[in-house]
Amino acid sequence: MLTETFTIQAEGSLSGAKLCTYILEPSNELMIKNRPLILMCPGGGYEWTSDREAEPLAVRFLAMGYHVAILRYSCAPAVYPTALLELASAMKLIHEYEEEWNVKGDQIYVQGCSAGGHLAASFGAFWHESWISEKLGVENEKLRPAGLILCYPVITSGEYAHRGSFDALLRGQNTEEMLARVSLEKQVTEHMPPVFLWHTYTDDCVPVENSLYLIQAMRKYQIPVEFHMYPVGGHGLSACDEQSANVEGYGVQEECQSWLPLVKTWLAGRTK
Repeated sequence: MLTETFTIQAEGSLSGAKLCTYILEPSNELMIKNRPLILMCPGGGYEWTSDREAEPLAVRFLAMGYHVAILRYSCAPAVYPTALLELASAMKLIHEYEEEWNVKGDQIYVQGCSAGGHLAASFGAFWHESWISEKLGVENEKLRPAGLILCYPVITSGEYAHRGSFDALLRGQNTEEMLARVSLEKQVTEHMPPVFLWHTYTDDCVPVENSLYLIQAMRKYQIPVEFHMYPVGGHGLSACDEQSANVEGYGVQEECQSWLPLVKTWLAGRTK
């Protein structure tokens, strides 16, 4: 496996922004030469990027046969759209290395948990906009994600918002216009890629209505979405087992562990 860390810098970036890559090496003994890649955005309320939603999930996707890259994007005091531009920069970098890394350039999926899900979904909503491509000096088509994998994502800035995420993301720019801009159920267009999405009914931090609003918006444009709502489970479950549990043991939820084999099947259906 090839591992490398790249500094990611965009307008407003903090010094710690980076992309950590985990590239499965080709071999003459292996049938598979080129692979899709999962570009991951850990959560953390735009205050930090969670370790629990980084490598514990990365190893699962690697075991499924995917290359992985983890984006440690700038959080507070960085403000919107810094993290979004960093994600676009990460996508640009992956395309620059796609031949060297044997990445299937049309099969790069963006995954995110919680606030990282908001970042991933923001990229799904805005990748085609000219202001992003102009800042990065790249064609918009090079930024197109093949799909999104969203785990209990922050979506709406409205009634069911996770206020802390938007306070950290906007930091004093909480105008009506900006709150509407980052309320992603209002930003879905025909450019939104297909989505795999899961949430729990009892999430008491980011209510399930966030996911339901996104699904409703996507349905208006007939964009494919696979949604799994689990009847029990709190927020920030990551892989839902001991490998991603926190130091107090929180995060083990057997009822939700099926999301990983389900997303494996979803990805397999899209990457043939």
